[in-house]
Amino acid sequence: MSTRLTRYADVLLPLPLKGCFTYRVPFELNDRIRPGQRAVVPFGRNKVYAALVRRLHEDPPGSVRTKYIHQLLDDAPVVTEQQFAFWDWVAEYYMCTAGDVMSAALPPAMKLAGETRITLNPAARPELHTLNEKEQSLMEALAKKGQVTLSEAAKTASLPKVLPLIKAMMEKGLIITKEELENPWRPRLVKHVRLTKAWASEPKIEELFNYAEQKAPRQLEVLMRYISQAKSLEKRPEISQQSLTNKVKGGHAALQALVKKGVFDITEKELSYFDHLQVQDKEVTLNIHQEKAMAEVRKGLEDKQVVLLHGVTSSGKTELYIKLIRETLARGEQVLYLLPEIALTTQIIRKLQHHFGTRAGIYHSRFNPMERVEVWNNLLQGGIQSGGELIRYDLVLGPRSAVFLPFRKLGLIIVDEEHESGYKQHDPAPRYHARDAAIYLASMHGARVLLGSATPSLEVFSNAQSGKFGYAGIEKRHGEVMMPEVHVANLRHDKRGKAMKSHFSHLLFKSMEEALQDGEQVILFQNRRGFSPRLECNVCQWLPECHQCDVTLVYHKKINRLKCHYCGHTTAPPATCPSCTSPAIRMIGFGTEKIEEELPLFFPDAHIARMDLDTTRSRHAWRRIIEDFEAGRTDILVGTQMVSKGLDFDNVGVVGILNADNMLNFPDFRAHERAFQLMAQVSGRAGRHKKRGKVIIQSHNPGHPIIKQVQENDYAGMYRQQVAERREFNYPPYTRLIKVSLMHSREDYLDDAARELTTRFSKAFPGKVLGPEYPLVSRVRNQYIKNTLIKLRRSPSLPSEKQKLRDLADRFQEESRWKAIKVVFHVDPL
Repeated sequence: MSTRLTRYADVLLPLPLKGCFTYRVPFELNDRIRPGQRAVVPFGRNKVYAALVRRLHEDPPGSVRTKYIHQLLDDAPVVTEQQFAFWDWVAEYYMCTAGDVMSAALPPAMKLAGETRITLNPAARPELHTLNEKEQSLMEALAKKGQVTLSEAAKTASLPKVLPLIKAMMEKGLIITKEELENPWRPRLVKHVRLTKAWASEPKIEELFNYAEQKAPRQLEVLMRYISQAKSLEKRPEISQQSLTNKVKGGHAALQALVKKGVFDITEKELSYFDHLQVQDKEVTLNIHQEKAMAEVRKGLEDKQVVLLHGVTSSGKTELYIKLIRETLARGEQVLYLLPEIALTTQIIRKLQHHFGTRAGIYHSRFNPMERVEVWNNLLQGGIQSGGELIRYDLVLGPRSAVFLPFRKLGLIIVDEEHESGYKQHDPAPRYHARDAAIYLASMHGARVLLGSATPSLEVFSNAQSGKFGYAGIEKRHGEVMMPEVHVANLRHDKRGKAMKSHFSHLLFKSMEEALQDGEQVILFQNRRGFSPRLECNVCQWLPECHQCDVTLVYHKKINRLKCHYCGHTTAPPATCPSCTSPAIRMIGFGTEKIEEELPLFFPDAHIARMDLDTTRSRHAWRRIIEDFEAGRTDILVGTQMVSKGLDFDNVGVVGILNADNMLNFPDFRAHERAFQLMAQVSGRAGRHKKRGKVIIQSHNPGHPIIKQVQENDYAGMYRQQVAERREFNYPPYTRLIKVSLMHSREDYLDDAARELTTRFSKAFPGKVLGPEYPLVSRVRNQYIKNTLIKLRRSPSLPSEKQKLRDLADRFQEESRWKAIKVVFHVDPL
C-alpha cells in the first residue's frame, strides 16, 4: 500500500535552465520513486519531458501551484549519486547549467521529450451545426487521423494561438488531451531454432531425411544446415533462425513447415547489440626502454594521482597500457580508455578485445541509440545477459562523452593522445575538456590517471615539470626502429625553378615515386578539406560568400557545390561572375579533394583514398578506409588531421606535409604548439615497423624555428621557446583563460552590448580583460559574435572569481535593454 504522505520531487530537465524544478509526487508513486530515476513531467504549455529525479522531500514550494509527475519510466535509478556530483562539478567549472550537462551525458534514447496530443472524446455526440468553422476543421482532422499534436492542431485551425480553441472544445466535452512520451529502448530479441525432443534421435531424423529428399528439398536444406551447425543432436542446441534460412530460397517457409510438423521450436533470446571478439591471450613483452618507463609509471602512480607518459611516436605506449589495464582489472576495478577521435577506436578496440574479449566495451556517437543504452546499462547494472552468457564491461573505450558513463568502481583512466583538441567540446554546452574532466572524475573514485602523448600539451608538460604530475618517458621507438628522416622542401625555390608538379615539390614527388616502386605506402597531409578553398573572379576579385556567415564558400567538386563549412549552406558554382558577368573565374588554393583527383594523373596505377570529414560521415566509412590501408589495398592516403591521430600502419614509407605555412601563420597563441604537434604526429606515421621512413615538409619558410624543431624531434626546445613567450604575455599555463562570447543578429546592437559588458568586467578585474573583438569569423548562422578574454591567475580564488563573472553576466542579461543578447562562457578555450 502506497504511503499517503505528500511528497515532492526536485527534478532536472535536459534544458539550458538553472536549477531544478519541483513537482508533486502522486500517492501511488510514493513507495516507488527514487533519486536517479526518470520521471515524465509536464513543462511549459504543451511539452512533456523525461526528467531526472534529483531530490525527494516534503517541503511544498510556497504559493506556487505544483504540477504532478505523470509517471516513472524506470524501476531503478539510471543515474548514480556520484554521477550527479560529477555533473555538478562540470556545470560549475565550465560555467553552464546542470541541464546542459544532463543533455550531453545521457544517451539520446534516454532523453525523451513529447508533446500534448488531442483525441476525440469517445463519449461525445457533437451536433455539427453547433460548431464553428475552426471546431469543425479540427473535429474532421481528429476523425481522420485519430489524434493530433497541439502544433498540428494550430496548423489545421490556422490559428497562431490554438489553446483557447482547445480549452473551449474540452469544456464542451468534444475532445480530451493526453501527454505521450514513448521510451524507444528495446532489447535485441533474436529468434533461435531448436530441435524438439520427439525428433532428437537418429531414426526420426533419418525418417525426415527420406521424406524431405523426395518431397521437400528446401526443408532438407534447412535441416542439413541445422545438423551441420548443431554437431550434437542429443543436446539440441539453439541455432539462430537467420543462419538457417539465410541464402536458402524459400528458407523461411521451409522452416515454418518444419515447425508445424513439430520438428523445431522457435524461441526468442535477448542478445547484445554488439559482436564480441574472443580472447587471444597474447602475452605482452616489453623491451628495455618500455620496462624502464613502466617502472617510472608505477612509481609515479604510487606517489601522484596523474602521470604523464611521454613516449616518441611508435615507442609502444599501447603495450604499457595493456599491462596496466590487466593489473587494474585483476584488482576488480574498472578502466576507462579515452581516445580523441572515433576513427582511432577501430584499431585499438580490435587489439584490446583480443586481450580482454567481452570485458572490453566501446561507446561513441556513431553507435545507434540502442547500442549506447546497452553500454550504459551494462556499466550501471554490472553486466547484461546475452544468450545466457553474462557480458560485463570492465574496460570501456570511447571519445570524450565516455566520461559521463555510470562507473561503479573506476580504478584507472588512460587519456591517449592527451594533447588532441578533439577532447574539447566547443558547441553546445557543456564546453568541457575530457582530459581535465577525467582527472576530476578519477579523484572522485580514488582512481589514477595516465596521460599519454608523443607531443604533450604545454599545460600538462608544465605540470609534470613542476612535480604536480608524475613523469615517465620513452625516447626510443619499439623494435629499435629509427625515427623518420625529416626533410624540408623550399616551395619558393621550386616555384621559381619551375620544379613543382602541381602541388608537389620535386623532393616530395621523387620520394613518392621511390616509395611506390618499393611497394611502400604514402600518406599526404593537407589540413583543409574540399577541392578548392575559394573561387575568385580574375577581373573584379569577387568571392562567393555565405549569406549566413562571414566566410567564403569552399568548392567541393564531387557534389559540384560551393559549401559553407560553418553552417552547411550550399549553392551551385556560378558560370559567370555575379558582380561583373566575366566568365574568368579561377580556383585558388587546394584541399584534400583536389589532391585526390590530381594524384591519378601522376600515379595512374596507384590506389588512392581520402580521409576527411566528407568521406567519414557514415558509421563504418572510416573503418573501411583504415582497413583498406592496413591491408595494402590503398597505396596513397590523402587526409586532414584525422591521419595524424595515433594510427598505426606497417608499411608507410613516405609522409608528405603539403602546406606547413597554413598552420604556422594562424593568428592564435597556440598556433606554433599545434603546428609542432600536428607535424610531429603525422611524421610519426612513417617507418613504424620496417626501414627508416621519410617525411617531406613543404614550406615557403623552411628556416622557421618550429620546422627545425620538428626536423630534430626537439619537443623540449619547442616547449622552452613557447613557455617563455607565454610567461611574458600571461597566457596558459601561467593563467586561466575565460572567453566570453556575445551573440546577436544585429551588429550595432551587439557592439553596444559587448562594450557595456566588457566595461563592467574591466572594473571588476582591472588589468585582466582584453577586448571586445570580433573573431576571424565574425558571423555564423546570421549571428554576429564578439569576444572578450579574461586572464585569471591560477589560485584558490579562481572559483569565486568565476562566480563573480557569472553574476555580472546574469545582472547584465536581466536588464531589459540586453535581454536579447546571448552570453556564452568558454572556460579554458582552445
